[in-house]
Amino acid sequence: MPTDKSKSKKRITSYDVAREAGVSQSAVSRAFRPGLSISRKTRDKVNKAAAKLGYKPNAIARMLITQRSGMVAVIISSIASFVYPELLTRLNEQLSAKGLRILLFTLDGAEELDEVLDRIWAFQVDGVIALAAHFEHASIAQFEEHDIPVVLYNRQVPDHPVNTVCCDHEQGIGQLVQSLVKAGHKTYLVMSGPEYSDVANERRIIALRQLKNLGFDDVPVIYGNYSYESGKECFSRWMSNNPAPDAVICSNDMMAIGCIDEARKVFGLQVPEQLSVVGFDGVYASDWGAYELTTVRQPVNQMAKAAVDILVDRIENPGTPPEKRVLAGEFRKGNSARV
Repeated sequence: MPTDKSKSKKRITSYDVAREAGVSQSAVSRAFRPGLSISRKTRDKVNKAAAKLGYKPNAIARMLITQRSGMVAVIISSIASFVYPELLTRLNEQLSAKGLRILLFTLDGAEELDEVLDRIWAFQVDGVIALAAHFEHASIAQFEEHDIPVVLYNRQVPDHPVNTVCCDHEQGIGQLVQSLVKAGHKTYLVMSGPEYSDVANERRIIALRQLKNLGFDDVPVIYGNYSYESGKECFSRWMSNNPAPDAVICSNDMMAIGCIDEARKVFGLQVPEQLSVVGFDGVYASDWGAYELTTVRQPVNQMAKAAVDILVDRIENPGTPPEKRVLAGEFRKGNSARV
């Protein structure tokens, strides 16, 4: 015969809450799943009953009922995870509001993508947001084979329809280049991110094309890895065999900040009087008084929301055609360039 103690340990279920609240079990399920339709009065009754009984939704049971894991995989490079902490925060907020949780995967190189994808299939995630890695047709085909929707963030797969959310690099870099040329800069150095990065390649190609259209051919390119240290190293490497350019166009803000520190502390150059430096992204450090970068700030909040909205729609409505959203960045005139 069960004791009072054993009775007190009985697991409270959604059916217990439904009886206490005088509603159906499905109403209890809707009350604890963000985004589902339920009246405020019913939700309040369910919450009151749940609090009285000490009920906590069982994620595993919910997964068995809904056939969904409630998890979204986010793939990001190890470098980008330091550059975009704000983006990860916003994605987590947006996904949490939809009742979803992040399962984070980091990449040190594109060669690790297949291994990461194998782990993602094993977790049976509901969807994927990819902030890193080079995706080709074969990779996208794997998502389609596993019926897992994917949204690419700031990257595309040429000639293959796929959900993407991008900052308008053409517009933003165009504003940076045009402002430098208009201000009278004559010599340029493009400091690119790594060649395996789709974003770095796109930004580099756009910058070189914009410069060429304005009469500047054969602009030199030097490659880093997006980090602050690589910005310093790249500028030092250039200066070891070349004169300082009038302007450095950096692939991102962290490289631009590293470039500025190296130019000032090692080579004694005044920024922006003797050297103009521009970046891209609008990270938090770009506003620091020592730098006040001229840059393009990506609309991180809007891009994160767009990525989550597209993904959730594809989770709930399989077969919806791929969508591409391009959002404009904000040109920010700082004190790191003569513009």
